[in-house]
Amino acid sequence: MLKFNRKYFILTLIIFIVEVVIALFVHDHIIRPYVGDLLVVILIYCFIKSFFDFPVSILALLVLLFSYAVETLQYFKIVAVLGLEKSKLAKMIIGTSFAWQDIIAYTAGIAIVLWLEKQKSFNSKNATIK
Repeated sequence: MLKFNRKYFILTLIIFIVEVVIALFVHDHIIRPYVGDLLVVILIYCFIKSFFDFPVSILALLVLLFSYAVETLQYFKIVAVLGLEKSKLAKMIIGTSFAWQDIIAYTAGIAIVLWLEKQKSFNSKNATIK
């Protein structure tokens, strides 16, 4: 189950850099809130796939449930409950406000993961047939 995958690790690094650029330099009403949330679930998925060979559907579901759990904690103001209101890092990582749009963005991100993984699987099966 423990297996390093260089391709997923490189994807993780690329998506992480994109996320940092978005966080630092993009201050709009579409890319930062929605594309950032969509990419974060893909980032988490790729990071875990970098080190573990979990089945696609199971890992995708676990990442989605994790993202929903974090969003639910935002609803309950977990940053304030933990006394971390002054921590910029805590507010950036955990977030401070619940939004249904975030749930939709996470779901869309995992849908993209599943679609891409299906395409990868389809293409690798066709390559072995030829």
